[in-house]
Amino acid sequence: MERYLVVANRTLGGEHLLEEVERRMSSGPCQFHLVVPVTHMAEHAAWNEGHSRVEARKRLDAAMDRFRELGAEVTGEVGDASPVQAIRDALRHEDFDKIILSTLRPGVSRWLKLDLPHRVEREFGLPVTHLVAEAERVS
Repeated sequence: MERYLVVANRTLGGEHLLEEVERRMSSGPCQFHLVVPVTHMAEHAAWNEGHSRVEARKRLDAAMDRFRELGAEVTGEVGDASPVQAIRDALRHEDFDKIILSTLRPGVSRWLKLDLPHRVEREFGLPVTHLVAEAERVS
């Protein structure tokens, strides 16, 4: 059974990601573990980590519900603000076969400015699928 570590924040739960999950599920049995790094959201002028953690948890719960609606076996967690550290922490507790990394588009994505897809592949030695999408609306 293939095990996927899915790392996303503002793009978590988007159609692009759900399509990828369906594609992976059609290839055979698999499990997904979602990690949402806690990050400051620019639209929130009064930022604090507690508020950001609550917002990340809301995104995680909504995405897990959407994954389950597709029939996916899914778990998840809110991770460290650094996506690399969040991945490191997840890998410390579980083994995964591949990483799916979802970011905003170039020019907008802070993660792409940090060259995250390549850094993750180099540091962890796992295949990385990089998906690009628009930010999801938080309800």
